[in-house]
Amino acid sequence: MASNELFTIPIPGTEAHPGGAIVCTTPAPQVYLLTWSSPTDNRLTPAFNTALMTALDAIEFGQAPGVVVTTSAIAKFYSNGLDLQLALSTPGFLETSLYPLFRRLLTYPMPTVALLNGHAFAGGIMLAMHHDYRVFGAAKGYACVNELEFGVPLTPPMSAIFRLKLAPAAYRELVLEARRYGARDALAAGLVDAVGDGLPAALELIRARGLAAKGTSGVYGLLKAEMYRESIALLDGPSANPAETRDVEVKRKAAGAKRYKEWKNAQVTGAKL
Repeated sequence: MASNELFTIPIPGTEAHPGGAIVCTTPAPQVYLLTWSSPTDNRLTPAFNTALMTALDAIEFGQAPGVVVTTSAIAKFYSNGLDLQLALSTPGFLETSLYPLFRRLLTYPMPTVALLNGHAFAGGIMLAMHHDYRVFGAAKGYACVNELEFGVPLTPPMSAIFRLKLAPAAYRELVLEARRYGARDALAAGLVDAVGDGLPAALELIRARGLAAKGTSGVYGLLKAEMYRESIALLDGPSANPAETRDVEVKRKAAGAKRYKEWKNAQVTGAKL
């Protein structure tokens, strides 16, 4: 299948990440395929997020309306989520880098399809969920929200998209059980809309649903903004970062432990009387 390259957006390297690029090709008329490669596992760093925002701008303002498909050139990973240490040490990372990217995708004025070619963990599956459609196009790979396993709470803007797009039982399994979903289980749970063999599966979904023409009337993004207004309000508004959420939990536990100690001492005192 021939693809014409439209542009390449570089992802600048940092001390912790070597950088990479996002390449835009057109595998079919009015289909814009953004293929990113940011070794080793496509972390959502500030540089990555800025490059993806630039690529989305280049399509919206430089090309005719169509469909945007995102995928990875790294066979094992769609995205392994945030570099947590970098995210926590970068002032304003959530509010100025990650959330604007989520919002941009959520309200993008043409259909968006995440083609999962491998693992989509934590922030990686969040990124995919902010697309309109998801296709699991890999024989191997898992989708998972594994914050439970490494002890980091979800912020309200992070969790909102799952509440809006998943049934309650699937949301519970995803977040409170940190379940890892293979392709077929992800389809059954509603995490993805189709399963198939890579790009052909994504192109078939686009064809079957007539997505290429959906953005031509000029209201597609506005309709999505209303559909997901609860999530957008959270992405736009002030929200606690994970460190602040943890501080609240530490204080809650300290107060609870104090109450428990007072209650226990009272039981002992009462027994002696």
